[in-house]
Amino acid sequence: MPPAAELYAENLALKARVGSLAEQIGGLEERVAVLLQQIAWFKRKLFGGGQSEKLTAVDAAQLQLALAELAELTAPAAKTETISYERAKPAPQKRPVPAETFARLPVKETIVIEPAEVLAEPAAFEQIGEERTFEVDVVPPALFKREFVRRKYRRKDDRSLPPVIAPAPARPVPGGYASAGLLAWIAISKYQDHLPLYRLEQMSKRWGAPLSRETMVDWIRITAEWCEPIYKRMLAELRAGRYLQADETPVRYNDPDEPGAGSFQGYLWVLSRPGGDVVFDWKVSRRHAELTTLLTDDYCGLLQSDGYEAYAAYARTHPGVTWLGCWAHARRGFFEAQSENPRCATACLRLIARMYRRERAWDEQKLSAEERTKQRNAPDGLARTMNALQRLAKWVQARVLPKSLLGRACSYLLNQWAPLSAHLHHGESRLDNNLIENAIRPSCIGKKNWLFIGHPDAGQRSAILYSIIVSCQRHGQDPLAYLRDILSRLPRMSNRDDLAPLLPCNGTPATSLTTRP
Repeated sequence: MPPAAELYAENLALKARVGSLAEQIGGLEERVAVLLQQIAWFKRKLFGGGQSEKLTAVDAAQLQLALAELAELTAPAAKTETISYERAKPAPQKRPVPAETFARLPVKETIVIEPAEVLAEPAAFEQIGEERTFEVDVVPPALFKREFVRRKYRRKDDRSLPPVIAPAPARPVPGGYASAGLLAWIAISKYQDHLPLYRLEQMSKRWGAPLSRETMVDWIRITAEWCEPIYKRMLAELRAGRYLQADETPVRYNDPDEPGAGSFQGYLWVLSRPGGDVVFDWKVSRRHAELTTLLTDDYCGLLQSDGYEAYAAYARTHPGVTWLGCWAHARRGFFEAQSENPRCATACLRLIARMYRRERAWDEQKLSAEERTKQRNAPDGLARTMNALQRLAKWVQARVLPKSLLGRACSYLLNQWAPLSAHLHHGESRLDNNLIENAIRPSCIGKKNWLFIGHPDAGQRSAILYSIIVSCQRHGQDPLAYLRDILSRLPRMSNRDDLAPLLPCNGTPATSLTTRP
């Protein structure tokens, strides 16, 4: 081969090698950028919000130093820019006055303090006024007995007849000693105040008599069984509506029938609608079929959720269902990407904030569903803002790494665009699922205290009681007063009685303990 041809071949091989190396370098740079983002995310999770207690075998300070050094060594030189702006100074928060805070507390004891001079010579003084102050005290829980006396009688004129006695009152625990108030207190302590039963067992000794944990487990079961007809009625009324918000949250549980030790992952699926009851349902998995079992095949209307595929699959297989997305989930990705690309992420956040400001204004105007649909599609409504946000997300997605925080945020927004933009045609919908996520929070706080459900069968009992308590809170009722009331009334009712007046949404809001006169 001539020397020129050899040089040409070597040049081609070298160019191919250089191209291959450049490809590898580009891939490595992309991988390093993604890893640095993951490291920054883990740092926030480990060292932010008091979560560093999870590091037991590794010194948290040393790990944080190593991560910082790695970020400094691998991060490219960042370009800085100075951004200045002005904002209104927030008005100082007025500290509540104790006299206003405790104005509705009942006065159970009045102590009159007389001067020593008046006590020595009462006839020599006359009252010209008085000064009143107060202190706040507390009465700790205390068990007490309520005694029922049923007297026996016999006829004087015919003693051969059997004696007569009044029937025993119907109680939630036939033949037991637990009252409706005690059952309600135990249920509220666990599912509203998030106290595990073993703590209640220890606390009961200070109440006057010990209550065993096994007995309280049985009381929880009995309370859930009495509330189950009301729970089923709440679920049926939600399914009969035309708008549902749905979500799910994981909960650990123990199953003695499964081989091996340890706990398993279950789920509380939640259904609700704005202003309606909240219904939890226990499932041992997150399979798509669980949603079909919960909603059945008869539901028709709007179904709003996050981007979990089970909801999209349900909407595809049920033509009468319209799937709506959650703008709070779409916004969350751009919020987390602010540290990576503040200019583009902030631009997207401002467009989303513009939509929320308009929705808030329409809420204040109390627009009907038809009027809100018209406003959303008006020239200055949400449609124009959504189109601008979609164009911006496509422009940003083409210029950032797909696995970066901003790239994932844009991908989520564009992949969910059909359910997110469906809000334009349904004025009765809310832009996000925040209402139902707020309803899930009590269960999330509770499982941090009691850690897991003791048996899979107990999961549905927890779902029933969470449904009752959270629905009471949403409708402004005192859950303790509500449970005490229905546990007193249900044992005296029959299967033919209407349960509608007993639903949390139909009851009169009970006065809370903080506002009781």
